[in-house]
Amino acid sequence: MTAPGARARLATIGLPDFGMPDREPEIPAERYRERVARLRERAAERGYDRLVVYADREHSANLAWLTGFDPRFEEAVLVLGPTGEPAILVGNECFGTAGAAPLSMRRVLFQDLSLPGQPRDRSRPLGEILAGEGIGPGGRVGVIAWKTYASRATLDAPAFIVDELRTVTGPTGLVENAADLLIDAGDGLRVVNEVEQLAALEYAACQTSNGVRRLLSGLRPGMTEREAVRLLEWNGAPLSCHLMLTAGPRASFGLLSPGDRRIERGDRFTVAFGIWGALDCRAGFVVEDAAELPPAIGDYVERLVGPYFEAVAAWCGALHVGQTGGVLHDIIARRLADPFFGIFLNPGHQIGLDEWVNSPIYAGSTIELRSGMAFQVDIIPATGTDYFTTNIEDGIALADASLREAFATTYPAAWGRIEARRRFMGEALGIELHRDVLPFSNIPAYLPPFLLRPDRAMTMRA
Repeated sequence: MTAPGARARLATIGLPDFGMPDREPEIPAERYRERVARLRERAAERGYDRLVVYADREHSANLAWLTGFDPRFEEAVLVLGPTGEPAILVGNECFGTAGAAPLSMRRVLFQDLSLPGQPRDRSRPLGEILAGEGIGPGGRVGVIAWKTYASRATLDAPAFIVDELRTVTGPTGLVENAADLLIDAGDGLRVVNEVEQLAALEYAACQTSNGVRRLLSGLRPGMTEREAVRLLEWNGAPLSCHLMLTAGPRASFGLLSPGDRRIERGDRFTVAFGIWGALDCRAGFVVEDAAELPPAIGDYVERLVGPYFEAVAAWCGALHVGQTGGVLHDIIARRLADPFFGIFLNPGHQIGLDEWVNSPIYAGSTIELRSGMAFQVDIIPATGTDYFTTNIEDGIALADASLREAFATTYPAAWGRIEARRRFMGEALGIELHRDVLPFSNIPAYLPPFLLRPDRAMTMRA
């Protein structure tokens, strides 16, 4: 925790080189088999005969986590029964790709999953395929696509799949949303990570955070946005979202891709870089100090950045296994209650292969945070004023004593980076973390508001 009564200030801070992993940690094939077994247990507890898992390029995380396969160009459908190899329905182009998955699956060609205009003359009708996989009259089918809804009757898989499932199971059957089995914020299988998955998240966070660090160090007026985004040095890892970088008037709209505009001194600026397992984001002004800002926002640090950093520091200091999401929500709601700050999204959420899995952090939440959960520090002020915004988005995870020991033993180099980040956050930034908290970012809570002075950042130290 931060010292009682401490206030944030801007100071010259040396950001250490925390190092980079030599290679990406692999998820062992047996881990995928274990995930399938655990999902089968949950399906049986709910009374499902079969699970159907749908994925497309934008919404592939559930399938990829379960099987190690994500469809490219096409959609894919997994049919999971109580025993035996799952069946993966794929189109023309993914039929070969699915064979590279670490989980053994029976590949079934279903060409309606192929791109428009491609051949559709070699696959059976969907109803026949589903019947062959044991889905029939009176069947109880749980459908896992992307999201959960207020009612399990609401499904977000394509109608041509859902309609066929309902036809095959008939009036006595059940076809309902089962996405919560994987993404429920309290006990979904995907929100509690194994040690290998945590190591993979740390690897990903090293890539994105070092990219943002390079950008902050190399940003110069006169660069185009496209030139600036090259500083991220994206290495081809699958993106969890498109690269975001904008300066000037467009920066206020958020989520936009870089263009050809030249970055000017005094511009608003925001960047976000996300790959599977991590996202880092920073925002501020392309200036060296407050004297370069318009006089009306000369108190940018005092009015916005300082209170924001104090709130983030308190949020981080309150994290631990067993903490409730409601407590974390209330810290931000209390400290940034003024409508000026414009906080309207959940102050933090779970992260996985997709940037936002779910969030237990909301008003009144009694969900207890568990060992193995990974979170995005994602508290975004949307002032809608000339003050623009400020932003820290970093990855962080929770681990109890046994999981910490397993991590340190299995991945000693990554554990060394985690310990170094913890020391830096405590000693340089004044953010004391509970022993359960594992920071994954190589720019952990490092917030330089004036982007042409990346050596000057916010701290809670006096």
